[in-house]
Amino acid sequence: MSAIATWDCVENVLCIRLDTMGDVLMTTPAIRALKVSHPQRRITLLTSSAGATTASLIPEIDTVVVYDAPWLKATAPRKNSLPEYEMAEHLRNLQFDAAVIFTVYSQNPLPSAFLCYLADIPLRLAHCHENPYQLLTDWVKDPEPEQFVRHEVRRQLDLVATVGCQTNNDKMSLRVSEKALNRVQMMLEQLRIKHQPWVVVHPGATAPSRRYPPAGFAEVARRLVTMGISVVFTGTEPERQLVEEIQTRADVTTRSLVGCLDLEEMAALVAIAPLLIANNTGPVHIAAAVGTPVVDLYALTNPQHTPWGVPHRVLFHDVSCKYCYKSVCPESHHHCLELVTPNSVVTAVCELLQETQAHPILL
Repeated sequence: MSAIATWDCVENVLCIRLDTMGDVLMTTPAIRALKVSHPQRRITLLTSSAGATTASLIPEIDTVVVYDAPWLKATAPRKNSLPEYEMAEHLRNLQFDAAVIFTVYSQNPLPSAFLCYLADIPLRLAHCHENPYQLLTDWVKDPEPEQFVRHEVRRQLDLVATVGCQTNNDKMSLRVSEKALNRVQMMLEQLRIKHQPWVVVHPGATAPSRRYPPAGFAEVARRLVTMGISVVFTGTEPERQLVEEIQTRADVTTRSLVGCLDLEEMAALVAIAPLLIANNTGPVHIAAAVGTPVVDLYALTNPQHTPWGVPHRVLFHDVSCKYCYKSVCPESHHHCLELVTPNSVVTAVCELLQETQAHPILL
């Protein structure tokens, strides 16, 4: 790059999104805008170990660099700063023309900006509340939350639009192979899920504040099965006990694929499913990326992460303590989810199935 660099000619772009799977997925429309704005542009994603799990399924991303940053809460404590010096040197060797730092409005982009500055990346773009001076060459003063709050997808699209990168396709991006689809179809056949109405239920979430009560999930499952709608539970191996508790409480025949699916197979299952019921967590954004309707049990910890671009119902109980951004309910009552009735969940499921499926569901 010349001393006077411009975004029109950048070909080697570093995208930084250091959060988890759902955050990476919600950034994919902006990454697409960067990609399509230049025919030879190459995109590298710098992301966390958790975020990297989905990156291989995103066609707009050419390369992934895994980095668990010490300014993210999930990162284990460092012994020293050596990993940061090594990462700066690694990025310098990759000779990027530009870097785009994607954050939610509650995150400070300046640690990432400083890393890019140390790596001598000529152009550096981010939202920032405070004046970054030399750390960012392209500073977009962050209007959130003082002026308004946007969906996370819109926030990132607006960011890259400031440097002339746009796309007509604002759908989230996720590619599922035929091989994964075929494997999941075989699993469903073994579970005897064929043509009857069925739904996927994903009851887990990393943050306790975002988990709908097991008793509520059990009552929803019981009522759906009674109505002739099959229920397939999903989750990671550590969530097996949770799902088994829900199945026991429901006391009806349900199916489980807990611990049986890798990420691509999970995406394939959600893509095949008529509908997903889940907390506000990664599978909701997988569903949005593959076009599957969602009933989202949405804890009011933040307002920006509702399902994007698919038919959905977002269920919550309004509370005065909303938008707390806490992983554990600071009021200890969990009312934003606790007071969502199973009846309202079942009604939302039936309404969405009626709207989106060829065979109507009787309410």
